[in-house]
Amino acid sequence: MNDLGQALEAKVEIITKTWIEAVHRDSEIESAKKLAYEAVRNSLPDILKELAGLLSDKLPGSEKELEQKSLCHGLVRASQGFDTAEIVREYRLLRQTILLTLEPDLLSGSAQEVLDSVRLIDQVFDEVITNSVESYIESRLIELQQLQSQLTLTNQELVRLVQVQKDNLSYMAHELKTPLNSIIGYSSVLLQKQRKQVEKQDSVASLDQLERVLRNGRRLLQIINDTLEISRYDQGLIRLNIMPVRAGSVIREILQDGLEPLALEKELDLMIDVDRMPDIIMTDSLRIQQLVTNLVSNAIRYTEEGSIQVICQPQNEQFWEIRVIDTGIGIEEEAKGQIFEPYIRSNSQEPSISGTGLGLAIVKSIVSLMNGNIELVSEVNVGSTFKVILPLTLPE
Repeated sequence: MNDLGQALEAKVEIITKTWIEAVHRDSEIESAKKLAYEAVRNSLPDILKELAGLLSDKLPGSEKELEQKSLCHGLVRASQGFDTAEIVREYRLLRQTILLTLEPDLLSGSAQEVLDSVRLIDQVFDEVITNSVESYIESRLIELQQLQSQLTLTNQELVRLVQVQKDNLSYMAHELKTPLNSIIGYSSVLLQKQRKQVEKQDSVASLDQLERVLRNGRRLLQIINDTLEISRYDQGLIRLNIMPVRAGSVIREILQDGLEPLALEKELDLMIDVDRMPDIIMTDSLRIQQLVTNLVSNAIRYTEEGSIQVICQPQNEQFWEIRVIDTGIGIEEEAKGQIFEPYIRSNSQEPSISGTGLGLAIVKSIVSLMNGNIELVSEVNVGSTFKVILPLTLPE
């Protein structure tokens, strides 16, 4: 039988290329579709070379090195947003690719030699998958600890906020109850398991729990941050930072980099028209970004098909406008007067659609702070148009 280790080492690049193509085609590995070739490739060639060494007496190979490479792979996949099922799936594809590529070399040996080689490959892959998932879990636990620290730091301000906003307490309690209960329940389970060795199926179950904690924790932080922002506006704690701004470029950048991917996920066309904007205006760049982000995020959230159009242009020598036009579910006539109030959502807005009811309230506060005006035209099942009118020059 041919030396499998040497055969594998000679075909590392072929196996890597074939595997990456298979990963990109696989519908069950969504996280890889947005990654470039090198990002998917990661440390795979190093893992294959260590595997080759374990399959051959003539090549250097170390189980310790293989363990380190697979631990590194799990950390990278965690940073890239993979889940455990995707990691296990990509390793299954790798095993299939290796066996198909080495098939001529395997068939040159006896049946017993083939069985021994396949068993060894399977044993190594079990260890690699376990190591990758272990480092993935550790990375997620570190993220959980960081998230808990953020929640602790905001707790004192949250208590103060609830005290000064008693009228909104029932709304806050409703929005916070579900994610907070999830965080408390799953955190207790995870903290008990963190320092213990667990079986493979328990690792996957723990990861599912961890993902729920992180998802609900992020949602809770978003609610808290939006509520704190509203509170600061209400108490007059926000001050504008006026400077010369290329508003057209700023708006195009925030839309293309931050919001266009969200629209593409729902197969929506995001059209941007800022060509008529003056080169420079005197305004607050951060508040403009917040305003546009909240308006367009709201449009994406409540639009299931069609398009979202963002138009920025001067009205006259003193004012300019931002128009966000969507083909979404629209807003009933009776709700238009309340839509900019905190925690208020239109009856036509589906309860299954996530949202805190604070985005448009933040928009209204920003527009008021900038001495502007906001107008709404909407028809149920047709779409909505939000038009914000702002001064071209704000006093420093």
